[in-house]
Parts: sequence; C-alpha cells; structure tokens
Amino acid sequence: MFKNKSRIAIVSTALVALLALSGCGQAAAPQAGNTAATTDKKTITAAGSTALQPLAKIAADDFMKKNAGVQVNISGGGSFTGLNNVASGSVEIGNSDVTADSSPDTKDKGLVDHQVAVEPFLNIVNKDVTVDDLTQAQLTDIYTGKITNWKDVGGKDEKITIIGRAASSGSRATISKVVMGGKDFTTAATAQDSTGNLITGVAQTPGSIGYIDAAYLKDTIKALKYNGVAYTADAVINGQYPIYSYGHMYTKGEATGTVKAYLDYIMSADFQNTNVEKAGFIPVSKMKK
Repeated sequence: MFKNKSRIAIVSTALVALLALSGCGQAAAPQAGNTAATTDKKTITAAGSTALQPLAKIAADDFMKKNAGVQVNISGGGSFTGLNNVASGSVEIGNSDVTADSSPDTKDKGLVDHQVAVEPFLNIVNKDVTVDDLTQAQLTDIYTGKITNWKDVGGKDEKITIIGRAASSGSRATISKVVMGGKDFTTAATAQDSTGNLITGVAQTPGSIGYIDAAYLKDTIKALKYNGVAYTADAVINGQYPIYSYGHMYTKGEATGTVKAYLDYIMSADFQNTNVEKAGFIPVSKMKK
C-alpha cells in the first residue's frame, strides 16, 4: 500500500515539474494590432526628426495602449542625429526626413529603411508679411541671402529675417535640396534646434521667414504658396506641390521583436488610413508611382 502511495507521489511531482517547465519562456509576443496585451517588458528608443516626431508619438501612445508592459520613448534632435544614433546602436529606431546615404557617417552602415509617411513642408512667414506667394527662384535668393528686403519680392519695405534649423535637421536638408537646388543657406540665418522653436521665432519676429513640416502649421504664422500653388495633400499627390520628403524610420539590420511589431503597427492599413492623415501627413500608399 505504501509503495503505491509513493509511486503516486513521485508521478504527481513529475507532472507538476513538467507543467512548470512547459510554461517557461512563453511571454506573449508584442502585438501590432488590436489584440491582447503583451507581458514583454521591452523598451524601444527612437530619436531624430522633429518633423516626424508627432506621428511617431501618436503611434507610440497607441502601441503602448495595445501592448501593456512595452515602453516606447520618442525624442528629437534632428534627422542626422537620429541616423547617427541608430547607426551607433544607442537607439533602436532613427527617425529621419532624409535617406541614410545622405551622410557619409551613416551610408553603408547596415541601416534598413522603413518609409512610414510622406512629409509635406511649408515655407512660413510672420503674419505681418504681406507677401502670400513666392517662386522657387525668389525663395532661393532669400535663403541664400541675395534678397534681404520684402520690397524686392512685392512686399513692404521691411528687412527679411531668416529663422531656420540647425545643420542636423532633415527639414533644412529637404528645403536645400528641393527648393534651393542644393545651395547653402546664408550664414545670417538663425538656427533653431526644433520645429516648435522655429515656429515661435517666426511668430514673434516681424518680417521673418522659415520652413516647417505641414503637420505643425498653426494660426500664429502664415503659410506661403509655392510657385502659385497652395499646399494641399492632393497637390502633393498629383505632383503640383513638390516640397515634401518621405518619413523614414531606420533600424540597424532587420527589425525584430517589439521593434518590428511597432513598425508593423505604423504601416498597418488602419493606422495609415486614419492617424497618418489626421496628423497632417500623407500615407505612402497614396503617392503616385
């Protein structure tokens, strides 16, 4: 009798141990969509473009709500900062308005591109500026310092103050490439470290001009037409308004785990067709090839 009880006890103990072992290492995987929360404690860090930051923040907040235990930290610093940080491995994602091959420091560093949105850019002025439309040639002459007074482009007799971004900015690189044909900004331009600070500077400085991502436009400043065309999403899609770039989220090597789930969520049809447009960007899928 005692032998049978001992055998039962041994079998029971073995079964408990087997069940315990079978449950090890099976924490739920991060979810890209509206699914059950994960117990993965992974923290994602992303840095770079302040133009792309609002969209990245919306995606991060939504993703964290859907995946309990995951933390996504978004910071700015400029596109080239984001590229350098992801190349060095100090962040998991580098947000950028320019491609990795735009800089010798990040070209051929094994960075994988994830195009998450189209970012339209605007040329903006202080609301006291009477000019509403500038051509590509006029903007180039202003930004390079050749034109320094608004009266020379049809405005009132007032000094032009340029408030731009630092050299690490993808917004600055985009305006230089698309509008100025690669020419450099005048050294007289003031450099701000973020889009938000640039907007504040233009709003508070009479006669000032600058450039921002369209998602940041506020009623404290005025957006200019470009070659007679006012910015709209349709104007970008139809090729009438050419000042835009693609928003990139770079990873070092192929994305895996929680980082991949976060990027998959951003590229999901649900997020692209609702939050991307709501945030002032354009879904990549809407661009004409």
